[in-house]
Amino acid sequence: MRALLSDRNGRRYLIGQLLSVFGDTAMWLAAGIWVKTLTGSNAAAGLVFFAFSLPSALAPAAGMLVDRVKKRPLLVTTDLALGASVLLLLLVHGRDQVWLIYLVMVLYGLAYGVLGSGESALLREMLPEELLGNANGILQTFRQGIRLIGPVAGAGLFAWVGGGAVAIVDACTFIIAAAATFSLHVSEVPPVRSEHHWFVEVTAGVRHAWNTTVLRQILIACLLIILPFGFLETIVFAVVGTGLHRPPTFLGILATVQGVGAVAGGLSASAIMRRTTEGALFAFACLLFAASLLLMTLQWLPAVLVGAMVIGACLPWVLVALYTLVQRRTPMVLQGRVYSAFDTIIGVPQTVSIAIGAGLIAFIDYRLLLAFSALMGVIAATYLLTRDEQRHPPADNRASEQVAPLTDAVDAATLPVV
Repeated sequence: MRALLSDRNGRRYLIGQLLSVFGDTAMWLAAGIWVKTLTGSNAAAGLVFFAFSLPSALAPAAGMLVDRVKKRPLLVTTDLALGASVLLLLLVHGRDQVWLIYLVMVLYGLAYGVLGSGESALLREMLPEELLGNANGILQTFRQGIRLIGPVAGAGLFAWVGGGAVAIVDACTFIIAAAATFSLHVSEVPPVRSEHHWFVEVTAGVRHAWNTTVLRQILIACLLIILPFGFLETIVFAVVGTGLHRPPTFLGILATVQGVGAVAGGLSASAIMRRTTEGALFAFACLLFAASLLLMTLQWLPAVLVGAMVIGACLPWVLVALYTLVQRRTPMVLQGRVYSAFDTIIGVPQTVSIAIGAGLIAFIDYRLLLAFSALMGVIAATYLLTRDEQRHPPADNRASEQVAPLTDAVDAATLPVV
């Protein structure tokens, strides 16, 4: 962390992201509460989060945009545009303006498709390779830590002075994030336009992920572990109600404990990864995740609390390993599309697994579902730990470039060999 914070670009970028994440987490919960207050409908409030996730289907197009323009101006423009969009919420005064809240959430979802892949690509371009893991680890620590206080602050501010005030605070954080990004000193490689068909361009990220051995292996492991992660969204209700005989509000306690674990996971991820590899860190996270699920089968509060904390620590490990590997093993010209490819390929199965879990919990004992999910974690870990490419990375761990398999997707001449 000391090395990263001593880097001018890294320090400024992290400060901007810290404030931006605070504003976002405060706004998301406040938006749902706002709709519930105006309509009295739980379904209408739930549609807020659906509106945010709806544009995720356009993530591949967002990734192509990131690869076609300079990242810093794109991120600054997106932050400013989203900050201005949030101020539309100042026009909401009653039930008739609820559609504006949904509109802003859709714009949020569109912007985040650009911001996610753009930020990942910018980190790769502005930081030395040895600091990528540190940056990803600290960003996850910030995001998980802020989520412990951001939603509470947003709900409290909404209750005190209303949703308009939350919108103003969120807009200000976007302006600060834009200013921080604008102040970065980055010599960006000029983007290269291609004459290939748009479909070939959009799917180039998927092709690279599949044709690069280490990325294909981590993608397979992701798909194996996504199923139990999705199941857990529903199983946790049974853990609290059936297993612990506690009211649904006890989920707030578990969420807090999980958040504490997530902070610890974010702080430790890069240190562990320096001593192993990205694939090994991902595998260790899967093994700990499996163990924590088995703890949650015990109808004993201390075991469940420990399990929740360990689950919280596992998620940053998975994300830091994944993001760092993608950054290091992807050419600059494909950074946005490969990030978006992983985002889409993982996000869609996760949504489906949540629905499957909601259906299965009505017929199958939650402890059997937890045991099955633990088994999937072990399978994912075993798969990665038995791959030589994951245990013994090449001396140059940056984008090797698997250019040849991509010649049908992107002109090989545009792919820099690093």
